[in-house]
Amino acid sequence: MSLGVSPVCLVVGAGENLGAAIARRFAREGFHVAATRRRGDLGTLAGQIRAAGGACTPIHSDARDEAAVQALFEQVESGIGPVRVLVFNVGGNVRFPIARTTAQVYRKVWEMCAFGGFLAGREAAIRMLPRGEGTILFTGATASLRGASGFAAFAGGKHALRALAQSMARELGPKGIHVAHVVIDGPIESDATRRLFPDVFAARGTDGILQPDDIAEIYWQLHSQPRSAWSFETDVRTSVEPW
Repeated sequence: MSLGVSPVCLVVGAGENLGAAIARRFAREGFHVAATRRRGDLGTLAGQIRAAGGACTPIHSDARDEAAVQALFEQVESGIGPVRVLVFNVGGNVRFPIARTTAQVYRKVWEMCAFGGFLAGREAAIRMLPRGEGTILFTGATASLRGASGFAAFAGGKHALRALAQSMARELGPKGIHVAHVVIDGPIESDATRRLFPDVFAARGTDGILQPDDIAEIYWQLHSQPRSAWSFETDVRTSVEPW
């Protein structure tokens, strides 16, 4: 890692579950984590990382706002260091029948899943290209590959994010920047997914629900791949997930 003593991992969408697990995983490897989300608690995550001997700077920022994303990258690069890894992990999973999906809902989900990914990915690329190295990781979902009843908005946003990731990988890979897309195929352990999929949680044991720390290991492995063997897309599911 040639970009300083403490390379920076910027986690956009550092929520309490997968985003936090990814942040902790990179912090364990000596990365200074810049953990961002639009609102909500970031102090707990920062405290966990610091208590384990790592470095974390919590920053509230709106991934859907171009000026805010530009300011975020400027703040991180000027105040902490060059971004070596970007993880775009913004959610947006909502469930509405198509007749009850408002324009506001559809637009907001698209902005969260796709437009935010474009803004963060572009800003990372602008800074990584002159350095000739970097890793950009996008979090996808089952909806990245196929739509489902009640998930038109989410599938539309996640399909778009996957297309963005494919385009960026083909453009930036030859220039030394590893772009990868992780398809999370199944519910992740969290209060939100328990509310959204109560029947699934009721029917499965712990091994049937994706665990954030286990998924975070995959993000680290993707970043660690040598240039001679880069993966673009990795899908992850439990042993009992039908696919």
